[in-house]
Amino acid sequence: MLQAKNVNLYLNKDNRLLIEDFSFSLGEGDKVVIIGEEGNGKSTLLKYLYDEAMVADYVQATGQVIKKGVFGYLPQFMPEEEQKQSVYEYFQDVDIYENNALIDSLGLDYEFLFSTQMIHTLSGGEKVKIQLLKLLCQKPDALFLDEPTNDLDIDTLMFLEEFIKRCTISILFISHDELLISNTANVIIHLEQLIRKQKSVITVSRLHYEEYVNYRNLQFDKQTQVALKERAEYKKKKERLQQLYEKARHNKSWINPDGIISTDGGAKRSMQAIISRGKRFEREKENFTDIPNREEGIVTRFDADIYIPPHKRILDFSLPELKVDEKLLAKDINLSVIGNQHICIIGKNGVGKSTLLKEIWNVLKERQDIVASYMPQNYKDIINYSLTPAEFLRSNYDKEKYTLALTHMGTMKFTRDEMQHTIGELSGGQRAKIIFLNMVLQKANVLVLDEPTRNFSPLSAPVIRQALMDFRGTIISISHDRKYLDEVADVVYVLSEDGLKLFQ
Repeated sequence: MLQAKNVNLYLNKDNRLLIEDFSFSLGEGDKVVIIGEEGNGKSTLLKYLYDEAMVADYVQATGQVIKKGVFGYLPQFMPEEEQKQSVYEYFQDVDIYENNALIDSLGLDYEFLFSTQMIHTLSGGEKVKIQLLKLLCQKPDALFLDEPTNDLDIDTLMFLEEFIKRCTISILFISHDELLISNTANVIIHLEQLIRKQKSVITVSRLHYEEYVNYRNLQFDKQTQVALKERAEYKKKKERLQQLYEKARHNKSWINPDGIISTDGGAKRSMQAIISRGKRFEREKENFTDIPNREEGIVTRFDADIYIPPHKRILDFSLPELKVDEKLLAKDINLSVIGNQHICIIGKNGVGKSTLLKEIWNVLKERQDIVASYMPQNYKDIINYSLTPAEFLRSNYDKEKYTLALTHMGTMKFTRDEMQHTIGELSGGQRAKIIFLNMVLQKANVLVLDEPTRNFSPLSAPVIRQALMDFRGTIISISHDRKYLDEVADVVYVLSEDGLKLFQ
């Protein structure tokens, strides 16, 4: 179906080796997830395996990809020209009449498929479903899905999880949702960039995600222990040998290197034996077990001295009507927030969660008794994409803070080269890191977060969740991340057309 042989991918911009010597066979019914830190080449590899032409303008490739069959590709972002069509126009070149079972399984109906509703007005979940239907009508042998879970509400996310589990064809996908990965993937392709992103390492494992993570940690710890033990024993032997050498060296019964006259050759023979043993030790050193190297997740946290008293009134918010372009989304919205509550708002796509959060931010940013910081869904709302990360930070902080920011950037796995790229050239996850770092440096005690973990890898997302769990200020957020809801949120509201209700 698909076989990659010794594939190497080089970035044209800096000639960096992004993917090195990658070989892989996609088997029938495989559910393969590509994971790795932000900027490690997940989307580039997925696109290259689907169609080399998709990355030809920024990547040089060697190796071979052999494909047989029909393949379908779901992009990370639906093309704008398709979003300008109506739903009916979108399906004009596809025979949907003979696919009743597919339509039902995707939770769609004929009336919707023949509607004149413009695609750009659809929710994220509806866009994913119509794209899947169009791909499946072509009867593909495999699907390539580039971060299909982005911008999905929880109901659609769970639908997609079930779809991947039930699907009989092979699926190669990228996702940051740890639960979806755990519940669907039976093959892991892990992309790592080591030694300041100068060395590409790829691991292919036919284990489920949690088994892979546990096995990886176990093997790493075991190899580290063996390697360190070998080096400790070598050090002890060498120290003992050095002691014997010094003892023989100062024995006055032979002509030693200091010119002392010898009366017999016994000590000299001892010296020669010691030197011979030393050479054997050096040969043993060449066979030491390597100290393992792996790419770790990011390291970040908020200052421990950030604190809001539990009974401080943070927000009393009322909104009779929530509208977008005169369209009524919800009414009678009331929200009260006190102290160090961690609040999360959930609800279906299109109900107005991001619009509501922006209204809340507009109120909080004017307050003088708190330091509020905002992470919007569209990062362009607060970041100039034409700046480099270094320029962005330099424009916001004094010299002392900027120096501190550079240290933080290192713990968040930015290379010096990436600091000189424009923010627009970075991945969504790298942009999210910049915004998160900005909140840390601002020492904000109130965070307004629109899907804070959606662009972080499965390795980095737990670090972000832990930092937010430990945060002693107020959090008002939107999230579809089920682990975030379980670990970070202590109060959950559901937004519907009738307003905000506590989630039961």
